[in-house]
Amino acid sequence: MPKDQIHPKWFNDTPVFCDGKKIAYVGSTKSELIVDVWLANHPFYTDSQTIIDSEGRVERFMKKYGLKTNDN
Repeated sequence: MPKDQIHPKWFNDTPVFCDGKKIAYVGSTKSELIVDVWLANHPFYTDSQTIIDSEGRVERFMKKYGLKTNDN
């Protein structure tokens, strides 16, 4: 049996807010959750993620240490 008075209060239907809009309900020990990023505005899931091109880094490493690549 859990001890009384040591466990936080559990909220079954805690609203989750993003940009001031209610986006979901979850169980939590907080009465309200505010998030900056979630599935609908995350760059990875919205295909707006930009890849930083670091071309040449592997080639420079291989050249620096005199290693050969598997590419012909």
